[in-house]
Amino acid sequence: MTHDKASPLAGTTVRILSGPLAGKEIEIEDWWDRIAGRSWVHCNGNPACLIYAMESFGDPLDDEVLYGKIGVAGHLIHVTRVQEA
Repeated sequence: MTHDKASPLAGTTVRILSGPLAGKEIEIEDWWDRIAGRSWVHCNGNPACLIYAMESFGDPLDDEVLYGKIGVAGHLIHVTRVQEA
């Protein structure tokens, strides 16, 4: 696991600044690797990871990836795409 501490954004709602979900608000749960126990790169078959892989073109290829919800749907989002709380 990359992150041993919770994201400073965990438990907050932030606005997505860029990408397909730009303008939406997402309720951040925590870093994805803390929730899943592994990198998003190694979550074969997970729908949220697959969608993130397709939509994250141009994002840094690292584990600075947050998990959150828009409504009831879970999403992964790179930390550079969200507005600080």
